[in-house]
Amino acid sequence: MNLRDDAISIWTAAVNAVNSETLIRKNVVLHGSEITIGNDIINLNSTNRIEVVGAGKAGAGMARGLLSVLSELPSSVELSGWVNVPEDCVVNLPKIHLHGARPAGINEPTADGVNGSQEIIRRIESLDQNDVCIVLISGGGSALLPAPVPEITLESKLAVTRFLAKSGATINELNTVRRQLSLVKGGGLLKRCKAGKLIALIISDVIGDPLDIIASGPTVPANSGPDEALAVLKKYDIDGQHIPPEVYFHLETQASNTPTGNRPSTLSCSFSNYIIGSNQIAMAAAEAEANAKGYCVINLGSQNSGHANQHGIAMFGQLQDLQESSNIQQPCCILAGGETTVELAETARLRKGGRNQEVVLAAIAKHSNPAAWKNMALLSGGTDGEDGPTDAAGAVADEQLVQAIVERNISAGEYLAINNSYPFFEQAGGLLRTGPTHTNVMDIAVGIWGGPNT
Repeated sequence: MNLRDDAISIWTAAVNAVNSETLIRKNVVLHGSEITIGNDIINLNSTNRIEVVGAGKAGAGMARGLLSVLSELPSSVELSGWVNVPEDCVVNLPKIHLHGARPAGINEPTADGVNGSQEIIRRIESLDQNDVCIVLISGGGSALLPAPVPEITLESKLAVTRFLAKSGATINELNTVRRQLSLVKGGGLLKRCKAGKLIALIISDVIGDPLDIIASGPTVPANSGPDEALAVLKKYDIDGQHIPPEVYFHLETQASNTPTGNRPSTLSCSFSNYIIGSNQIAMAAAEAEANAKGYCVINLGSQNSGHANQHGIAMFGQLQDLQESSNIQQPCCILAGGETTVELAETARLRKGGRNQEVVLAAIAKHSNPAAWKNMALLSGGTDGEDGPTDAAGAVADEQLVQAIVERNISAGEYLAINNSYPFFEQAGGLLRTGPTHTNVMDIAVGIWGGPNT
């Protein structure tokens, strides 16, 4: 029994279960002159044009899946589209253009992303009541669909995002702010669409799958306004010195003049939002794979959050509890889905890493004796194949890896202290590299205990 390989296989099964092409094909059906999506039936006899737009790390796979379903679309219906994706996800597709909106591994908005978002706005504003707009939304959509309000520059918006991320703000808090600084987030895309019908297909990368938070809710009427965004900023910017003044001015002006903020007041089209992929789906597949390999499963659900280092230490502690228990006689697998955060340490030294790598590094730093890892393996990986600004999805460790770093006199604690997890695992050989997975349903951690007789 190779515990490390089993952990990777279980995690991979989870990612495969939320393959974006497969999810689209399961949820979109073309039959004759009708397209069925959830509770919606599109009558193609009265449809002139289908415009596909969107943004996200799963955008390329979702677009491929949709093109596959619509391959027999009647010639009377025009099909076109534009989807913003990371640059390493760009491929040539018929009818739907994939636009590289940011470099690989850099989860921040760029000028190219702004240009792509402006093109999306132009396309949806050109539609009429005989047209249908299908929106493909997935994780990373906030950074890939940047369209700052005229009063705010892209640089100012970046400064806000970087400060909040560095301060440990949650994804919900980040999106609460970002959608108030955008023309398309917080229902802005829906407000600008002139089609008769808009249908959004969504792969969730947020705990609890809140429609207004995923990709900052471009197709969802906003249920929060500038007051909530101001509250988030003031929570972290205690001295008022870290957020550009024009951001405060814009939000305060919106709060005083238009209390409902960015909420769409009048809509040109009816709309539906469908979540087709989530962490729960991936976790169910991971559990099934673990069971098939003979493991009993402790499923901690998809709500795990908090600091990455604390999550890693807690996961390892649960593995130790299994090791010390006399009541469990078969190998066990602990599964945890969700998304943690990293609070960056102040340092002038160069560093590189991601939250999933930090989960595993923290467990090693806390338990650096190889004997403590006997019969155990721990993996944490982002289902999108990205972990921070790196080319790894996460990391995996076992007794052999910990033994190797001890022999090489590598201090896990020193690397953890400055959030420098990537170089640590690059030396140790524990990086989990998959390349882009074309999906994104947050993170999944897999802890393996090989049983009392291993």
